[in-house]
Amino acid sequence: MVYHQVMPTATSSPQPDAEQVLDRVFKALSDPTRRSIVIQLSHGEATMSEIAGRFDMSLPGVSKHVSVLEDAGLVHRWRTGRSRRCRLQVERMETANAWLASQTEFWTDTLDALSQFVENGADHP
Repeated sequence: MVYHQVMPTATSSPQPDAEQVLDRVFKALSDPTRRSIVIQLSHGEATMSEIAGRFDMSLPGVSKHVSVLEDAGLVHRWRTGRSRRCRLQVERMETANAWLASQTEFWTDTLDALSQFVENGADHP
């Protein structure tokens, strides 16, 4: 049996690490238009025209926003006949949510410990 190892070509990009994934997700969500698109797609698939219809901007302008969301892995876009459809990719949202939850837990624990110290330890020199 012969096994072939696939070597990355100069044009292929390596898989992003967890930090890069979070950077792309938060960058994509930093814009109010893109957050609005995510909210719209959370209710179901939509065509690019349906998405663009909600904004006072051109279809190419909306397409650039969707491209940022797509690059972040938050949206999947494909062609059906003459239209382009988009769907929210929940997995990346869950990744960002898990990171936020871990930070919330850390800071809650830290602030609870500080509160305990202030309440109980302030009496001791």
